[in-house]
This record gives sequence, structure tokens and C-alpha cells, in this order.
Amino acid sequence: MSIRVGLTGGIASGKSTVSAILAELGAVVIDADLIAREVVTRGTPGLDAVVAEFGPGVLTEEGDLDRPAMGALVFSDPSARKRLEAIVHPLVHQRSAELEAAAPPGSVIVHDVPLLAEVGRGGQFDAVIVVDAPTDVQVTRMVRDRGWTREEAESRIAAQATREDRLAIATHVIDNTGSLDDLRRHVEEAYAELAGRA
Repeated sequence: MSIRVGLTGGIASGKSTVSAILAELGAVVIDADLIAREVVTRGTPGLDAVVAEFGPGVLTEEGDLDRPAMGALVFSDPSARKRLEAIVHPLVHQRSAELEAAAPPGSVIVHDVPLLAEVGRGGQFDAVIVVDAPTDVQVTRMVRDRGWTREEAESRIAAQATREDRLAIATHVIDNTGSLDDLRRHVEEAYAELAGRA
């Protein structure tokens, strides 16, 4: 019997690092962001649907999805974001289900879902890990590591669920305000407990 785990965290919380550590420890990680990119690559029905909805202006000259242009559009227009999600989310869900079905019995199956709290899917998992960092830490990391302005960072955070909304669905909270060694220790503890239940 496998255990299904949702993994989420706000932007720049360190969720990707936690996801990588979980994979090293033996978890089967199903990354929704990665799948969301795959389902709209050139030549896919997903990309065709996005172009039909938003027009050819969302494509690069080579015919790929122009991610910066699409991002600017959906982060400034909630209705556009909902229209994009209506196309992409069902495709991601279908692919995730295929990958989960292929996991060996007894696995810790981790669904890395950035918008888990936003889409209200926390209850679909046996456990939910939330990678947590205070908002000021998130902003500092985005400005320092991604070269964004403070305003850009704050608008991305504002477009996501609140920290409180994420913590409300957590069965495991991983604090990511310390060192990488601290983070690894927290993840190892959570993984050991989850693997014991699988």
C-alpha cells in the first residue's frame, strides 16, 4: 500500500529543494509544474488549446509557448489565469494519475503541487507537507536569487494562497528559515514518518 502525499509551499519557500531531497530519500515525486510545462510543449493538444483561447501572441517565433508573455498576462488578469488553468489543470491531473499508477507498491508518492491550497485539493491526499517561510523571507529570496523587484515579488505572493491557508491544510510543516542542513533534517524526519505509514 502506497501513501499519497501532497507537497506545497509559497513561491521561494524552498519547495523545490524539499522535493529534490524527498526524491533522494526514495519518494516517487510527481511534479505538477514540470507536467504543466510538458502538456503545453509544441505539438501538443494542450498548446493548441492555449493558442485557441489566447491567440497566437502567446507563442514565440519558433512556435513554443512564450512563458514570460503568458505569465505577465495571467498574473495581471485573474480571469485569464482561470481560463488558462481550465485548460492546463485537467491535462496535468490526467498525466499525474498515469505516473502514480506506475509507482511500485509501498511507495511514498509525493505530488509536488504549487497551488494545492488554491485548488482545494489538500483533502485528496493521505498527508500534506507544507514548506513554510515568512513572507519577508520569500520576498528577500526572490529579490536576491531571481533579480525581481520587491513589487514583482509581492505581486506573485499576493496571487497565491495566503500562508495561513496553506498551513491550514498541512499535516506536516517543514520550516525553511534555517540552514540547508536544518531543512534536510526536517525533511528526513517527515519522510521517515510517512514511509512508516506506506
